[in-house]
Amino acid sequence: MGLISLLSQEPVVFVVLVAALVFTLSIHEAAHAWVGYLLGDSTAKRMGRLTINPLAHLDPVGFLMILFAGFGYAKPVPFNPYNLRDQRWGPALIAAAGPGSNLIFGILCAVAYGLVASRLGSENLLSLTLWFLGHINFALMAFNLIPLPPLDGSKALLAVLAAPKFEQTRRFLETQGPSLLLLLIILDIVLNIGVFSWIFWISNGLFSLFG
Repeated sequence: MGLISLLSQEPVVFVVLVAALVFTLSIHEAAHAWVGYLLGDSTAKRMGRLTINPLAHLDPVGFLMILFAGFGYAKPVPFNPYNLRDQRWGPALIAAAGPGSNLIFGILCAVAYGLVASRLGSENLLSLTLWFLGHINFALMAFNLIPLPPLDGSKALLAVLAAPKFEQTRRFLETQGPSLLLLLIILDIVLNIGVFSWIFWISNGLFSLFG
């Protein structure tokens, strides 16, 4: 079940895949922390989150989900919106930093894969690592752009809906968004209806484009 089944069948693939997931999540969260700091809030810095060290970002439950479910999460990066120089768009910029970092890193990995695999072959361990890193970064970017809390895409949507006339819509998204997202994930797992299949199309498309 999940990635843990690879441990006995393909231990090298298991280690590479878990490491790629953990490193990708760390880059994502570190980007949130750095942009928040650059925009005037030192909350993440005080909590030691201005780093790509996975130990600063991993959540124990989220890591276990990576092992047993094949996906997981890291600790959210905290910030104080009242410290930001731009209090309306600042949260959206902080949110965009995560998917943005994954897009950039995914492109770098895809380009590097194209160069390495052409010389060492696609079965080489370095090629395999770059392949996983590229695809995981693109997939994480796409998933986080979904405009439902607590995902990053919701911050941009909430900033657009800042006017008082949208207060009811904002409240609905903020209170019911996480439940809607969880329901979609459960339905996709149980019924295998491909709710998130578009994420893999984007990941494969971007990797093919740059790799």
